Amino acid sequence: MNELQPCLLGAVAGDIIGSAYEWDAVDALDFPLFGPKTKFTDDTVLTVAVADHFVSGMLYAEAIHRYGNDYPHRGYGGNFARWLHTEEKLPYNSFGNGSAMRVSAVGWVHSTLEETLVEAAKSAEVTHNHPEGIKGAQAAAMAVFLARMGKSKAEIKSMVEAQTGYDLNRSLAGIRSGYQWSEICQTSVPEAIIAFLESTDFESAIRGAIWLRGDADTMAAIAGGIAEAFYGGVPEVIALELPKYLDPRLLKTLTDFGSKYMGERENPKR
Repeated sequence: MNELQPCLLGAVAGDIIGSAYEWDAVDALDFPLFGPKTKFTDDTVLTVAVADHFVSGMLYAEAIHRYGNDYPHRGYGGNFARWLHTEEKLPYNSFGNGSAMRVSAVGWVHSTLEETLVEAAKSAEVTHNHPEGIKGAQAAAMAVFLARMGKSKAEIKSMVEAQTGYDLNRSLAGIRSGYQWSEICQTSVPEAIIAFLESTDFESAIRGAIWLRGDADTMAAIAGGIAEAFYGGVPEVIALELPKYLDPRLLKTLTDFGSKYMGERENPKR
């Protein structure tokens, strides 16, 4: 892997792989990663939009609004879809997990946790200005930042819990036994983080998030964004598949972001 390869592929991979399973839950962990129903969804579009904020200098609201309208019919939630058709671009007090699924770029930009938390809030509040919507974005960005800085899983878990109050002491198996599909931060972001915490490599983080039988693409995008930072990248066998599902514009923004903020990428180390 090198600086010319698209970056932020952890979140993109989670979204693309999870897209086939959002409404078709898996029963086992050995499901196919790619298939005829595989595609990119709103998670990828808005992840790239946030990345473009840092690449081009567009305001968050402008970038998110533009990308959302340029890529219609990608599975946007009802309130967000209505927001895309307004000129004022005012936030609508959402605590949906859209704030967390698009935030992974924020975890790569700043050199301190405090800056990362402030930036995550800014990226969320253009639409998701409810405290829980902001918290979800901060939790995901914080986990990416801490993983990128070389913190252990125990440290990531402890620091995210202290910042957010999320209960990260549960197991995937325990969650799955009574889990109900959810698209709100409070009941999908902690679960996605737990999928990362239980993982042994990048792929198992994605598989665990999807196995929960929830909002598969979004939860896998969150887990994948963290896993990419922690494990040192996305395995080549997965990374090489992703451009088949993306267009040149999305790939260019991801590449430009990586060149500016992520530097030369290496093969996964952990």
